[in-house]
Amino acid sequence: MSRTSTAASLSATSPAASPAAPDARAAAPRPLARIAALTCALFTATTALATTTEATATTTMAATTAAEATRHTKKRLARKKSIKRKLTRGQIAASAALAQLGVSFSWGGGSTKGPTLGIGRGAATRGFDCSGLTLYAWSRAGVRLSHYTGAQFRQGRRIARTARRAGDLLFFGGGGGDPTHVALYLGGGLMVHAPKTGDVVRTTSFLNSSYYRAVYRGAVRPG
Repeated sequence: MSRTSTAASLSATSPAASPAAPDARAAAPRPLARIAALTCALFTATTALATTTEATATTTMAATTAAEATRHTKKRLARKKSIKRKLTRGQIAASAALAQLGVSFSWGGGSTKGPTLGIGRGAATRGFDCSGLTLYAWSRAGVRLSHYTGAQFRQGRRIARTARRAGDLLFFGGGGGDPTHVALYLGGGLMVHAPKTGDVVRTTSFLNSSYYRAVYRGAVRPG
């Protein structure tokens, strides 16, 4: 038998070649790809959580800051109210008069709203006369006075020399009739007043003035 016949015979008698088996490595999951996917998902979730946490912290901080500002404002207002409550009406009146230092004297000038044009020789000048200043100052403390020194002398309680307090009205002059001048006591022998035409609202140490000591008529506390 020839070689060709032998080969053909062997081919015919040999079993058919089996199809190739699937590559186990290709069919199996790839661990590195899965780890990468999980890592990416975890990073995304962590980033989202961090963003949410930061936003929450920012909101909380803003709310805390607003609450602290509100508390601070309330405390400041409470302190102002407390200070105002501690001031006597006389102290309020004295402070109001001191705020007018330097304002011109004007005969008949002054009202509860502040300096005004006067009358007569004060018609061309905006300012206060003595009783105009005291009525303005005490109006700031909620007490209404007449715009006349003699009437103010009777609009309150007489105060002894040793009991005088800030804001008390001091009266001078007039002999046995109505006083002719009024001022507000400040303490320590000082007073604030509108003295005369050509002058301005000023403070004076009446205890060091022989004139004012000689014509002093007494003190009155309005209200």
